[in-house]
Amino acid sequence: MRIGFISDIHGNIEALEVALAAVEKRHPDRLYCLGDIVGYGANPNECIERVRRTCQVVVLGNHDAALIGHTSIQYFNSYAQEAITWTSRVIAEDNLAFLRAIPLALSSDGMLLVHATPRDPAHWDYIFSQKEARRHFDVMEDPVAFIGHSHISAEFKDETTGKRIINIGSVGQPRDGDPRLSCGLFDTDTGTFQWIREVYPVQDAATKIRRAGLPEFLAQRLSMGM
Repeated sequence: MRIGFISDIHGNIEALEVALAAVEKRHPDRLYCLGDIVGYGANPNECIERVRRTCQVVVLGNHDAALIGHTSIQYFNSYAQEAITWTSRVIAEDNLAFLRAIPLALSSDGMLLVHATPRDPAHWDYIFSQKEARRHFDVMEDPVAFIGHSHISAEFKDETTGKRIINIGSVGQPRDGDPRLSCGLFDTDTGTFQWIREVYPVQDAATKIRRAGLPEFLAQRLSMGM
């Protein structure tokens, strides 16, 4: 199968629409979302509704979990707290119900799908380096894990077992210095993963953030890729 991956959309419908179009051009058999559909951006309902229509598998992100009360917002920085509070005022009940029904992690076709880490999905830890990845390989029953959360695309590999952890990056708020959205495509036959980077209407997304009264920094960071 050819599987498209999206993650960390964060209420950015402009980036999501471009990401979905870019993945669809490559004719995937399925589309998976690794969480954080909401948070930071001004279109949480539209993003959830688009994911509901297009993705066959969705797992829960930490911002999604905060919105439904599964994670304390005290865990987040002040910008994220303000965005979660704002989102809680505008979110539709059927979209909340959707978030409440999705799992923290899922094993499917030899792949572990999880927002944060394989070892303890609910603690929302980060994997930034090969050293940090090592402690997660031993708990993986699947040969490859797909993650998001850090907003930085990367791949880590255990040279002994061949197990891999692939971070697909962020659709709605990349943090690797490149403002282009990040998503990807995995070929289960060859085991190859292709990152996809695309330009999207950053200023349109930033303008909506400002109009919503969300923190200015959340608008500015989009054009900086940070």
